[in-house]
Amino acid sequence: MLLEFLNLGEGGVAVILAIIAVPLLLIIYCLFDILRSEFKTGLMKFVFLALVLFAPFLGSIIYLIIRRDYLKPRDPNNGLIV
Repeated sequence: MLLEFLNLGEGGVAVILAIIAVPLLLIIYCLFDILRSEFKTGLMKFVFLALVLFAPFLGSIIYLIIRRDYLKPRDPNNGLIV
């Protein structure tokens, strides 16, 4: 196995992989969410992308906490004509 040199049992390997995978998945989710979301200004999309790319884990957490303040409001009818 790739991590045999650490002399960990199967449980230890699973923990290390989870520690690596969870932040990576969080960063990937935030990048896709930033790219598909509509912000009030185009500058905010750039700022959030830079934040997540240059400070990946902390930037992702900050983005998820404050993003609602900077998103355009959604149409309650979802584009349906009533």
